[in-house]
Amino acid sequence: MDTYSMTKGYPIPGVVTGKPIALGGSLGRNEATGRGVFYTIQSACEHLKLHLKGSKVVVQGFGNAGSIAAQLLHEAGAIVIAASDSTAAIYNKHGLDIPTLIHYKETVGTLRGFPDAEKITADELLAMKCDILVPAALENAIHADNVHTVKAKVIAEAANGPVTPEADIVLHEKGSFVIRTSCAMPAA
Repeated sequence: MDTYSMTKGYPIPGVVTGKPIALGGSLGRNEATGRGVFYTIQSACEHLKLHLKGSKVVVQGFGNAGSIAAQLLHEAGAIVIAASDSTAAIYNKHGLDIPTLIHYKETVGTLRGFPDAEKITADELLAMKCDILVPAALENAIHADNVHTVKAKVIAEAANGPVTPEADIVLHEKGSFVIRTSCAMPAA
């Protein structure tokens, strides 16, 4: 922003996102992606006549977007049964305690070793039977080689391009409902 503004000779804060509030940033920006994912899931559930309360959710990626979406889904009564970060994938069939998990991740820096959960593989996480899958970590996480194992009714993209175009076709044929958010455009 500084460099662009200097070339123009006056402040132009609109050229970048993530600015501090004092420089024209937005309140709530930290939560915006996770909150947007939550609202689109809520809307999709209404459209599909799927009860959000009591639905089983899997969150792949427990960074900013994934953890905030998980928190909001938990508060709405959904049951987050599995989550992962770059170091571990964990599962509890009765549901993970999301506020405690968020605190654990902030304190320890990883999901690895979280009590009251069993360790699973990243592949098992994506293949888990659930109502809602939130891929919030990696581009191309769901691809031609693993899409046939995905069992989620709703896939709510929180990462950028987590479903490849080939996998998207398979998911459509399987009857899965894929939510693309503005932050999650398919790779070109």
